[in-house]
Amino acid sequence: MSETTEPTGQDFIRTAIRSYLETGTNRSVITRFPPEPNGYLHIGHAKSICLNFGIADEFSGRCHLRFDDTNPAKEELEYIESIKRDVSWLGFDWGEHLYYASDYFEQLYEWALYLIDEGLAYVDDLSAEEMREFRGTLTEPGRNSPHRDRSIDENRALFEQMRAGDFDDGAKVLRAKIDMASGNINLRDPVLYRILRAEHPRTGNAWCIYPTYDFAHGQSDAIEEITHSLCTLEFEDHRPLYDWFIEKLPVPSEPKQYEFSRLELTHTVLSKRKLIQLVQEGHVKGWDDPRMPTISGLRRRGVPPGAVRDFVSRLAIGKNKGTVEIEMLEFCIREYLNTHAERRMAVLNPLKVVIENYPEGQVEEFEAKNNPAVEDAGTRKVPFSRVIYVDRDDFMEDPPKKFFRLGPGREVRLRFAYAITCAEIVKDANGEVTELRCTYDPESKGGKTSDGRKVKGVIHWVSAEHGIPFEARLYDHLFREAEPGKSGEVLDDLNPNSLEVVMEGIAEQSLFNAAPGEVFQFERTGYFSVDPDTDGKRLVVNRTVGLRDTWGKMQKA
Repeated sequence: MSETTEPTGQDFIRTAIRSYLETGTNRSVITRFPPEPNGYLHIGHAKSICLNFGIADEFSGRCHLRFDDTNPAKEELEYIESIKRDVSWLGFDWGEHLYYASDYFEQLYEWALYLIDEGLAYVDDLSAEEMREFRGTLTEPGRNSPHRDRSIDENRALFEQMRAGDFDDGAKVLRAKIDMASGNINLRDPVLYRILRAEHPRTGNAWCIYPTYDFAHGQSDAIEEITHSLCTLEFEDHRPLYDWFIEKLPVPSEPKQYEFSRLELTHTVLSKRKLIQLVQEGHVKGWDDPRMPTISGLRRRGVPPGAVRDFVSRLAIGKNKGTVEIEMLEFCIREYLNTHAERRMAVLNPLKVVIENYPEGQVEEFEAKNNPAVEDAGTRKVPFSRVIYVDRDDFMEDPPKKFFRLGPGREVRLRFAYAITCAEIVKDANGEVTELRCTYDPESKGGKTSDGRKVKGVIHWVSAEHGIPFEARLYDHLFREAEPGKSGEVLDDLNPNSLEVVMEGIAEQSLFNAAPGEVFQFERTGYFSVDPDTDGKRLVVNRTVGLRDTWGKMQKA
């Protein structure tokens, strides 16, 4: 099932915001993006980022970036910095509104004491396993903890001792006192605080108790006076709990939560747990491996932020769950790069061609457009000489009738240069073709011929004397199956051919000073970005996306 698209600005969240503004409130729209810094962001997060920051901009409000740093056992400064970098790369600016849940630890602690004093929270000694047993099931109510009826004074004293470090990790928790018989399991006396001795990235060892996400989340929104708390559908059943906290606590504002469907993408996993597994077990080369759906992986692959924003803008903002074909993302990348990436000639699988009637030592320069799709993209000079390289796929020793490329006696036009005809094939001792001997038509410069004949085939090439070597990393889907893990383990569906490394590429000399991150269209081959592994000795490129567009064709059918 595919996630449908809908007209921009017509989704239920924007409708709710318009209604909010029409009430005459003097408050501006304030949204937030609240990631937990326990991993790298992925393309699914991009949907939330673009929605939260985009809506704030659309309605002249603001969006906060707030880190939900309530679990120091899994959080690192590395993740905090990577998230900042990713949000900025996508084109969004939180300005002075950078916050952390840890900014509110003292206030959250005071509110926990408030709940205790109101008889709405208690310290529980049940183990995690016992709590699961007491919680009940979706069809059976839970049972009250034997510690639920402790006095207010005893609960306050125990909670203060928890903060002081008087108990071992896991010995006690603070729970809200709501309703163990509730049909919503989230309301069955959820945990508010647990004892956890782990050094926090920002507060160090100042705390040994930490609030749960469910307790910190809504209250942090209230402190920051968030007007519209936008989150994915898995938090829909948590909303009654968040509303309960807002109702019972003396918070400064009352945020309203709206849930939308999360992004699911074919041939991809977006579970943070599974992505961590891919990295830790070495199935990929890190969080920024270009096969990963992480934003850092997309960036390294050469995907431009504008293409990601365009992709997200085409997604439905609704409550219907669905899966988006990865071809739609590739279509958006291709559409963006078509008008933003300069063209270059590069040969991935070089075959030597000697043009026998071209003067030895002579070099010509042909003017080539950097991007025919952009009028003011300018031009560059491409050197041409007697010995060139063409792609081996552009030659067949026994070509079929409709093969309009090189073959014995066949004529093709070299892009920007001359028409050449294959006159002789040179092979090695094993019978492998190692070289072609060709002739050129001096009167065919620029695509014209002296006798008016038409040369159907056009191929790219690189001057052997001026070309530079490069390594190309050709990426395919990380998973073979559209729904990884549907019929078994996710790792069983890994694509063994997700990466092919080509070591002997030859590119035109204008790529000599190409910088990491730059993206080019290699004529007739695909879009490639310069990888950070590039150094002064070797150019390394990643295939961002091929030239073939199946998704776009399907949409037009």
